[in-house]
Amino acid sequence: MATDPVCGMYVSEDSNIYSDKDGTRYYFCSQGCKEKFDSPDIEEKSLKYKLIIAWVFSIPLLIIDYLFKFSFKNYLLFVLVLPVQLYSGSSFYKGAYQAVKNKMGNMDLLITLGTLTAFIFSIIITFDSKIFPVKYTYFDASAFIITLILTGSYIESLTKKKANSSANKLLSLLPSKVHLYYGNKIVDTKIDDIKINDKILIRPGENIPVDGKIFSGESEIDESMITGEEIPVLKKTDDNVISGTKNINGEISVIVKNYGANSTVNKIYSMIQMASMGRAKIQRIADIFSSYFVPVVLIAALSSSIFWYFYLRSVNNPLYTVIAILVFVSVVVIACPCAIGLAAPITLLISSNKASENGILIKNSSSIDRLSKIDTVIFDKTGTLTDNNPEITDLELYYDNEYVYSLLYSMEIKSNHPVAYAIINYLKNYKYDILNIENFKEIPGYGVTGYYNDDFIEIKKNNDKISLMVNSKEYASMKISYGLRETVKNSIKKLKKNNINIIIVTGDSKENAEKVADYLDVNTYYYDIKPEGKSEIVKKYQSTGNYVMFVGDGINDTIAMETADVGVAMSSGSDIAKESGDIILLNNDLNNIYNMLIIGKYTISKVKQNIGWAIGYNSALIPVAAGIMVPLLGLGIYDVLPIFAALAMGLSSTTVVLNSLRIKGHIKNAIA
Repeated sequence: MATDPVCGMYVSEDSNIYSDKDGTRYYFCSQGCKEKFDSPDIEEKSLKYKLIIAWVFSIPLLIIDYLFKFSFKNYLLFVLVLPVQLYSGSSFYKGAYQAVKNKMGNMDLLITLGTLTAFIFSIIITFDSKIFPVKYTYFDASAFIITLILTGSYIESLTKKKANSSANKLLSLLPSKVHLYYGNKIVDTKIDDIKINDKILIRPGENIPVDGKIFSGESEIDESMITGEEIPVLKKTDDNVISGTKNINGEISVIVKNYGANSTVNKIYSMIQMASMGRAKIQRIADIFSSYFVPVVLIAALSSSIFWYFYLRSVNNPLYTVIAILVFVSVVVIACPCAIGLAAPITLLISSNKASENGILIKNSSSIDRLSKIDTVIFDKTGTLTDNNPEITDLELYYDNEYVYSLLYSMEIKSNHPVAYAIINYLKNYKYDILNIENFKEIPGYGVTGYYNDDFIEIKKNNDKISLMVNSKEYASMKISYGLRETVKNSIKKLKKNNINIIIVTGDSKENAEKVADYLDVNTYYYDIKPEGKSEIVKKYQSTGNYVMFVGDGINDTIAMETADVGVAMSSGSDIAKESGDIILLNNDLNNIYNMLIIGKYTISKVKQNIGWAIGYNSALIPVAAGIMVPLLGLGIYDVLPIFAALAMGLSSTTVVLNSLRIKGHIKNAIA
């Protein structure tokens, strides 16, 4: 059995409703789910219009129903409810049809049963009061239920719309044109027009459009997109280069080995999309409840209706048919899950707002469910545990300070190398002059050179040391390092104290990974890991039943973030990483990793409380609608059950909201 990637229903692979995308076939339970998958933007617009119509007509309907009284009120209510019932509610009817077809119960089926029963019954009351001599209609309940639950569906659709935006941004790293060797000249052509073994030129500052091999030239390449490490790598003849990485300071000629769909960037794009669709879904508590509650409601409604039909007929009550139908309608409508529909969204909204006050931006509210179950946190190293940018350490001066600072600044201000940025940033607190450097050159893998007053100036790398040389004499030396973030040690200590398994992954060397792991007292770490490797590590732990959070900051972390149960992005990271993350740390405070887990646990606990209340409340009212109060109040109770149902719905929803508001205090006390 396949799983519908849109609604999560199981679908037979014999189904003729499917789509092929990126070499994978997806099966759908309905044409509607297929359309959502194939054209999410169109579906989102349709849902938006349905929501607007629902609110535009529901608000005046409720106002008129409760504040005004006039002879033709029911006719006006009928006109107002029509667009909501027939247009805005149509998506629920499709879902209900598929649920029946697949012999399953879900929220769509419960909503459809309740709203259509109320709608049709109210039409009969409005246009032929002789059949059912009842004063009140259910138009308000029908419209209100559709509008509230449709609002939750729209919020969910916005979340899904963002799911693949990181993948789309990734493709923007590739230039639309390449410099192609054509005979003895170079021509610019579209990337789609090249083929394997073509030769192209890549100039300094340009992104590399293909996977290939250098046949001429050398340059430093920023491969942070792949490895996460900010220090560029020197590439020369016969070295391989990767699409999406950036050529910094040299001109290189490359033989095309892979491009388009087969290039590294496109493969990462596909993996992000697959990981996004394949991630663990939020536990749909309401749907699970509905799968059991739907048959219970129907059995209760039918059995009660049949009982009153035969009982009243046996005592020669002329209203036996009317009362039997009223019983059925009352049970179905009073059981309709308005409070259940509110139970999760209102709590998630309140906890998300509370999280943002603490510097935690929850982009995907459905991730809170998975957040409450996290038992393993995997940290990327560079830019996550460490500061995002390199810094100067161990600076030693062997000549006049101000002159050395002036030489360093005047040389490095001409370069776009990460080391240059680190030196410029270091010098901002010192006094220096801007000198006129002549014949400046940036030599890939070596450093920069130039002349000042006929003196030959070099800033070059020698193993792990960077030296300033003047006429071959060393004037200064320094080292480059990535310092650990201030909050990292305390954060990991808190997580370990709460039995959270901590893992470090990095594209960096074993030596550097081991150094950080030892300092943080982390036993498990992985090094020299590529983007897809990080994703595989996440899957490895998920396969053993763990719920995994991945915390990262770079493009190379996006696949792992999408694969993880919860992806967390540092606000200092790349735009693509932030698009992929379910949660963003606005202030880069790693203590908030622990706070997230607390928020997740309290939130889901409150959601379950709300759903428990709503289920209990609805279940308790079903016997009332079924006629348990008739011996005390008589059959006249069915004259007022419509307004009673509306009041009951309002009380249930209000209770859920008030209970959700209590979560603010619980979270504040827990993370203080």
